[in-house]
Amino acid sequence: MSHVDPELFDPGQFQAELSLKTSPIPAFKKAIRRAREVLDQRFAEDRDIRQLILARAWFVDQILIHAWSRFDWNKPGDIALIAVGGYGRGELHPYSDIDLLILLSEDSREIYRSPIESFLTLLWDIGLEVGQSVRSVAECAEEARADLTVITNLMESRTIAGPERLRAAMVEVTSPAHMWPSRDFFLAKHREQKQRHAKYNDTEYNLEPNVKGSPGGLRDIQTILWFARRQFGTSELSAMVGHGFLSESECNMLSACQDFLWKVRYALHMLAGRSEDRLLFDHQRRIAGLLGFTNSDAKLAVERFMQRYYRVVMVVAELNDLLRQHFEEVILSSNHDAPAERINSRFQVRDGYLEVTHDKVFARTPFAILEIFVLLAQQPGIKGVRASTIRLLRDHRHLIDDDFRMDIRNTSLFIELFKSKEGIHRNLRRMNRYAILGRYLPEFGHIVGQMQHDLFHIFTVDAHTLNLIKHLRKLRWPELAERYPLASKLMDKLPKPELIYIAGLYHDIGKGRGGDHSELGAIDAERFCERHKLPKWDSQLVTWLVRNHLAMSTTAQRKDLSDPQVINDFAQLVGDETHLDYLYVLTVADINATNPTLWNSWRASLLRQLYTETKRALKRGLENPLDREEQIRQTQLAAIDQLVRSGTDPDDAEQLWSQLGDDYFLRHNAGDVAWHTEAIIDHPHDGGPLVLMKETTQREYEGGTQIFIYATDQHDFFAVTVAVMAQLNLSIMDARIITSSSQFTLDTYVVLEADGSPIGNNPERIEEIRRGLIEVLRNPEDYHAVIQRRVPRQLKHFAFPPQVTILNDAQRPQTIIEITAPDRPGLLARVGQLFKDFDLSVQNAKIATLGERVEDVFFVTDANNQPLSDWKLCTHLQQALVDQLSQENEVQPSPSTLNI
Repeated sequence: MSHVDPELFDPGQFQAELSLKTSPIPAFKKAIRRAREVLDQRFAEDRDIRQLILARAWFVDQILIHAWSRFDWNKPGDIALIAVGGYGRGELHPYSDIDLLILLSEDSREIYRSPIESFLTLLWDIGLEVGQSVRSVAECAEEARADLTVITNLMESRTIAGPERLRAAMVEVTSPAHMWPSRDFFLAKHREQKQRHAKYNDTEYNLEPNVKGSPGGLRDIQTILWFARRQFGTSELSAMVGHGFLSESECNMLSACQDFLWKVRYALHMLAGRSEDRLLFDHQRRIAGLLGFTNSDAKLAVERFMQRYYRVVMVVAELNDLLRQHFEEVILSSNHDAPAERINSRFQVRDGYLEVTHDKVFARTPFAILEIFVLLAQQPGIKGVRASTIRLLRDHRHLIDDDFRMDIRNTSLFIELFKSKEGIHRNLRRMNRYAILGRYLPEFGHIVGQMQHDLFHIFTVDAHTLNLIKHLRKLRWPELAERYPLASKLMDKLPKPELIYIAGLYHDIGKGRGGDHSELGAIDAERFCERHKLPKWDSQLVTWLVRNHLAMSTTAQRKDLSDPQVINDFAQLVGDETHLDYLYVLTVADINATNPTLWNSWRASLLRQLYTETKRALKRGLENPLDREEQIRQTQLAAIDQLVRSGTDPDDAEQLWSQLGDDYFLRHNAGDVAWHTEAIIDHPHDGGPLVLMKETTQREYEGGTQIFIYATDQHDFFAVTVAVMAQLNLSIMDARIITSSSQFTLDTYVVLEADGSPIGNNPERIEEIRRGLIEVLRNPEDYHAVIQRRVPRQLKHFAFPPQVTILNDAQRPQTIIEITAPDRPGLLARVGQLFKDFDLSVQNAKIATLGERVEDVFFVTDANNQPLSDWKLCTHLQQALVDQLSQENEVQPSPSTLNI
């Protein structure tokens, strides 16, 4: 920006302000404050973002020139003030670093020490955040030769004050002729980029991405321009068109992406009041409003904004791949004229890269658009696709229309990709990166870049979908068989693995349209199967999997798996072992692809328990369901066998069991019954509460530690127990509450550490928990502490209205209370306290925390051990729960359901 902007900086007015006071600091500060206000107002008015970024750099130039001129530089011809880095490019965001080089003709620091220190002190006093170095021309050469960051910074420079000849000398000694030739620079920068991407898990789709550093961010655009500057001596995007590295449309596209990312970064700095490049939840909603995004029926404004963001960074990532590949071919390839190895009349491999045999391939044979990905999957030794072929592919994407989608050659090729032994995920991801997948499957195109504004789904829908397919593929890796033993075994025996990949591709495709995404996805999946001529059985299985892909995780996490009726109902839904196997594998992959932190030992054990019990039910025959009496009898016989072998008198066991009731034996296996029974018989009658802990190296629990409590029943026992566990930093996964006829409570909790990790074989920690529980449970009426802990930053941004549903259980004399609410520290303890206040006994609880939300189910009875029947009491209970959870989260209550 070379023209004067008096609204931004008026030199005459500035000089007048300087003359009013003895100290120059107030005048400088006032000018800086005024400039920020002007630029922020222009941003609010949606002025051209490029002009704003350039204008800020121009303004800082004026401030620095005036500051520099206040000092006596002794030999002014031998010192210069140079802008480097982003500021050297003439680009500054509101709180970007102002990188300065004070350049000396020779090492003469002592001559300039005093004015340099005074100059930098002035900049500090007036509030400019500067990064500075003082070097001679020779030192610049020495530092740049040794450090990639230094040479990169010096490549972009401008003289602010002092003689231009010094900068010219520095540019000459650091040029490619003397150091960092294009090849070395490219390799080092490419390595640096890979390391940076790895910090962000190599994905553009982080929930809180870094606008500058994440894949597809501003740093990737700048890396392209650094390559160009080192190779061609210019870093203008338009110049790359002239060199054949970018087409005109690609240049315009990249420029538009940069503008959007600049707007986001400007807004981030403005809202944070500091240099902030992380697009945190704290800022996403406000930036969506600043940039003009509004809510629609199907999507929130923040979801629409973030979908735009993800689509922009995906375009940047695609062009970054293309240009990096192009630079690699030009700079690194030593074998430009290597002979081509022909694959067929359309494709050949040269120097390890796939390329078209002529530039009319896609125009004359459009099916080659899909064939290229099948070839890459079938020949994993191919390094990639040549840049010219990628560009040709992009230029012919428009050929994918309805006729293309119905062409049997194309439908056959697409199914062939799913049958490949390798490369399915890699090439679906390539298809998505090159915007082919969303064109071939328009329904997939709708979910590209679509986020869900929560902490449960940490990827966009398209990234999650492709991640799921990646997890399905990984289940075949021998090294993962130990982590996913059952899923790995089942994956290997699926009769048609391609069907689970197709179901995975469609399982979430209905999201973002309103309505039940499972049903919408099933309709799309059925149409896909028809169009691709899949056999009837295959089509029905794929459609069924998409429609029911949530059924297994929902049943495992929300239903009582000890209830034979629950198992029988699920077995009826599944129908046969083949459907069960496919659904189990899909469920495991779905959980892992949604959020890796969700896959813990307890969730794994629940799924495996549901799978095993359902398989038994199917083998027994759906017409012969296991009844409660038979299950109780089997459990007791097996437990007696174990007790007799350990020396326990069976009569003592039978006497204890007569007081426990049927539910106890339905909810515990024989091993637990024997463990509890032996300990209770040996426990002194007046010995206070019995607390047993079983560190679970056994496969059946996989890390979830059982805590068994036997004590005199008291009304507030559940509330106190969960409060103590919260204080002990335990996360409760499952609660089974039994009250015996002798008024003793037998409670079993399955817990993990608060961070989701297992307690494991840690004697000190186990003893700490055991002692803590015994101490409080001796006198529970004296314990009233509800945990007070700071709400984690991310959780603060997900304060949705809680929902409470109360209904009576059709199978058992209990009332079911379902709570969906934002997760907060101590939430379970507060709910337990309310149950105590309403004189309720908790019989069972299923605890599920999914990202920022809890979905807890409680089975309760009243003071007479009966289901709730008083409509007025239920209304008050429901309102109390909603009020408590709303107050905790500072949100308006949501309508809830009462069905008594």
